Amino acid sequence: MLEGELSDPRIRFGYVTEVVLGPGGKNARVYITVDGDEQDERDMLAGLEAARGYIKHELLHRMGVRHVPDLFFQIDRSAPVRARIDELLHRADRRTAKVRKSAAVPATGKAAAE
Repeated sequence: MLEGELSDPRIRFGYVTEVVLGPGGKNARVYITVDGDEQDERDMLAGLEAARGYIKHELLHRMGVRHVPDLFFQIDRSAPVRARIDELLHRADRRTAKVRKSAAVPATGKAAAE
């Protein structure tokens, strides 16, 4: 629906990463990842807010249910955080491997010959 059906030019270059249904099913938080800068994120949220009624109507029709929860759109900021954590863990693994490798190398000199 984001890519082909919504004609608002602000809605582009993004995708839904997660939908969290609230208790009782009355509301849902829709997490969106946007390819672009902060202005693109603001534009995307504004476009989705403007299209909220249409999106709810389409979900009601497509899902064949009596009630569609109120939708709240939010930018998903977990991907950059996850990437940074992965980078730090990779650095720590490299350091650990270097320490293990240097401990496994035999000493040179008289002690090694004996």
